[in-house]
Amino acid sequence: MKQMKDLMTWFHGKEKALVALSGGVDSALVAYAAQIALGKQAVAVTADYKTLSQEELDSAKRVCQEIGIRHIIIEYSELDNPDFVKNDKNRCFHCRTELAEHLVALSKREKINLIVDGTNLDDLMEYRPGIIALKKNGVQSPLVESGFTKSNVRDVAKEIGLSIHDKPSNSCLASRIPWGNTVTAEKLERIEKSEVMIKHLFGVRQVRVRDFGNMASVEVDKNEIVFLDDEKKMSILEKYMNDMGFDNILIDPKGYRPGKLNVITD
Repeated sequence: MKQMKDLMTWFHGKEKALVALSGGVDSALVAYAAQIALGKQAVAVTADYKTLSQEELDSAKRVCQEIGIRHIIIEYSELDNPDFVKNDKNRCFHCRTELAEHLVALSKREKINLIVDGTNLDDLMEYRPGIIALKKNGVQSPLVESGFTKSNVRDVAKEIGLSIHDKPSNSCLASRIPWGNTVTAEKLERIEKSEVMIKHLFGVRQVRVRDFGNMASVEVDKNEIVFLDDEKKMSILEKYMNDMGFDNILIDPKGYRPGKLNVITD
């Protein structure tokens, strides 16, 4: 596995590393490499900033136990940040700027000079202002510098036996709210509960509930849309989501694709 060796080599000569770990496969692979290369001098940190789903937080905890890396969870609320809550096109920049500030503060307390994340080459091809914010604050990206695409990450993660090698990509719950619509705790809660219910009812792995106020658009992987044809289960879902304020529930026939809500609504 030449790429895995390249990733581990990236850490050679580094004394310590703080790995920003989200609960996804990219940062998990970086954490694995750091743990192998640096041992106890590698530390993973996950930010519970109130827009991270419980599912992702639980995933982060599990993967750190699996890898054997020390895991720190920091807590704060992005909903206290007015620049984030107003939800303009720079929402992710404000999110990652605040995250970087917490990571830098933690790195100073832990006496760790190197902070890394799970950004890969494919991420650089999308509109990701959050990456710019992290880079501006000194966060480095070993996967990018080692030439990893998302596909490479999954292949290597599978080869080394990481349990989440095929885990669907996810993002913070605020990404389900169109730009220009304020982010609130109530919206985040009903989005998360709806997605959990959809997974429970239909057995799908990839799901997004886009919050358009009284209307919700449900996206699942194209290959899983057929699972939503169960009328009995759909009636259960509709009642559940109606009770949370979604008067209309639409199933997106085009299925899930990232970045779909990168628009400003009036």
